[in-house]
Amino acid sequence: MKQIKIDPITRLEGHGKIDIFLNDDGEVANTYFQIPELRGFEQFCVGRPVEEMPRITTRICGVCPEAHHMAAAKACDAVFHVEIPSAAKKLRSLLYNVFFAGDHTTHFYALGGPDFIVGPDAPAAERNILGVVKKVGLEVGGKVIEMRKRTQQVIKTLGGKQTHQITSMPGGVSKGISIEEAKEIEKHCEWFVEFGKFTIQAFNDIVLKNQVYVDLILSDTFSHKTYYMGLVDENNKVNFYDGKVRVVDPDGKEFVKYSPNEYLENVAEHVEPWTYLKFPFLKKVGWKGFVDGKDSGVYRATPLSRLNAADGMPTPLAQAEYEKMYSTLGGKPVHATLATHWARIIELLSGAEMALDLIRDPEITSTHIRNIPTEIPTEGVGIVEAPRGTLTHHYTTDERGILTKVNLIVGTTNNYAPISMSINKAARGLIKKGVEVTEGTLNKIEMAFRAYDPCFGCATHYMPGKMPIELRIYDSSNNLIDLVRRNP
Repeated sequence: MKQIKIDPITRLEGHGKIDIFLNDDGEVANTYFQIPELRGFEQFCVGRPVEEMPRITTRICGVCPEAHHMAAAKACDAVFHVEIPSAAKKLRSLLYNVFFAGDHTTHFYALGGPDFIVGPDAPAAERNILGVVKKVGLEVGGKVIEMRKRTQQVIKTLGGKQTHQITSMPGGVSKGISIEEAKEIEKHCEWFVEFGKFTIQAFNDIVLKNQVYVDLILSDTFSHKTYYMGLVDENNKVNFYDGKVRVVDPDGKEFVKYSPNEYLENVAEHVEPWTYLKFPFLKKVGWKGFVDGKDSGVYRATPLSRLNAADGMPTPLAQAEYEKMYSTLGGKPVHATLATHWARIIELLSGAEMALDLIRDPEITSTHIRNIPTEIPTEGVGIVEAPRGTLTHHYTTDERGILTKVNLIVGTTNNYAPISMSINKAARGLIKKGVEVTEGTLNKIEMAFRAYDPCFGCATHYMPGKMPIELRIYDSSNNLIDLVRRNP
């Protein structure tokens, strides 16, 4: 049996590797998508005051600290049984929509985009942000950098810091904004909307007008029929910050819609001994292995999943693009994994529009931004949509508010089973007997996971019975004298 390794995998957050095993006929026998890193963040939060969590959990990840900041704050609100003021909710949502627009920009142009803009078979040295800039020009590259700069400026104003936010707390936020700050943020948000429109046009020109790319997106090699998950508002429109979790089946019919505190009734987690990441599944369907279809409990929680699970977008420009996407790809739901890139930039535009609407709301400068908690803390769940999927924070405390149990199900964890399935199917579709396996072939297999925009740094929290350890002992001349291994 022959083994092909992709180690490390590239253009993602965190670390991972892909092992592909070929049988004697040269066909793919199996694949393993392994995550070798372990954070175990929940365990060392136990024993700390729960109100520290919105500040502590931002340190899980420098890519989407805003997501953990908001999920933690919402969980703390629930723990203390406190409703936050309307203005505080709008301030949190404003920050969060700006973050979404900025984060999706990073993935589209720097992580996922090179496969389409530069080309999946281009030399590896060119499939990066520099290759993108070379292909589209310095002016476009400048726009991308300007977008990131402006979103970080707004996040710093609203969140206190660009990377590890500190303003959200139990009961609301610690700082409001002045009328002058609101006017400055409004200018940025207007620019964000224009950038969103520009990105949609770039996708139309570069991807949709290239039949090779369209055929790749719609190919069976990159398709799975699964359940889809996403937060929706009271009108079943996509919402990143608040709402209920809606799940639709592979036919697009609503399977369940639940409140954050009901997540354990609907989601369970399966473990495998060869990885540190868990495999969530729909409890009412059950774990049936790495298979898709209505009888499998595997679901996806991605930008495309959110659009599949919702009845539409909350803003007009994004709604028009939403309708165009489904019309172009044959109706709802869309099962094409690579179409997630299209859904992502529709969300980018929606986040920009939502931010502009919020900053123009007169209440956004209100000084009533926090209700002081008065109830005895107990237990609470906070859910938001991270850019890479539904994010759940669940905290339990004693009567003093000291954490006794913490559980996190992050966006990438939700998607681990379908990512593994997507890699397996891509490998089977691309590696055939007698066909040379090129570097471009392996990159197309990586494209199967890259569409999910995974972040493994904050996703891992399962530990097998024993940590694998390899101990090497050298003498003073640097000669290896002993090797001791302990495997799980």
